Amino acid sequence: MEKYLGVKLIQAEPMNLGDYNTFRGWIIPEDEDPNQKGYKVVYQDGYVSWSPKEVFEEAYRRLDNLTFGLAIEAMKKGLKVARKGWNGKGMWIALSMPPESPLAAHNFWNEHSRRFAQEKGGSAEVLPTVIMKTADNKILMGWLASQTDMLAEDWEVIE
Repeated sequence: MEKYLGVKLIQAEPMNLGDYNTFRGWIIPEDEDPNQKGYKVVYQDGYVSWSPKEVFEEAYRRLDNLTFGLAIEAMKKGLKVARKGWNGKGMWIALSMPPESPLAAHNFWNEHSRRFAQEKGGSAEVLPTVIMKTADNKILMGWLASQTDMLAEDWEVIE
C-alpha cells in the first residue's frame, strides 16, 4: 500500500460524538462513547463528517498557525498568506499564475520577454511565481523566502 500526504481546506468545529449523532439525527450505537471528543468537519463540496480529536489534530492546523509548507499549499489553492511576525503592515504573498500559457508575445509588458516570445513563434511559456504586496503598497514580483520565513510556524491565510 502506498503512503499519501493530504492537504485540504475545510471548516470544522469541536463536537463530541454524541452531539454529532444528534446533529445527523442518528441514534448512537451502544458500543460507542457519546462523550468522545472530536470535530464536525465540513469539506468544500459540502460533505459533512465527524473525526476523533486525535486524528483531526494530527491532520489539520488552523489557518492562523501554519508552517511555510502549508502556506505554499494554501497559495496553490488561490489564497494569500502572511506572517504574523512581519513588521510591515498589510503585507502578504500569493502565487502569480499566468492567465494563459503559453502567453502571446503582445501580452508581455517587458520588452525582452516580448521579443523572446516573438522569436519563439509568437508566444512563450510563463511559469508561476510568488509575489508580495509590500508594506508601502507595491507589488514585488519574484519574492524569495528567508531562512526565518521558511522555518516559521506563524503563517496565516489572509481573507
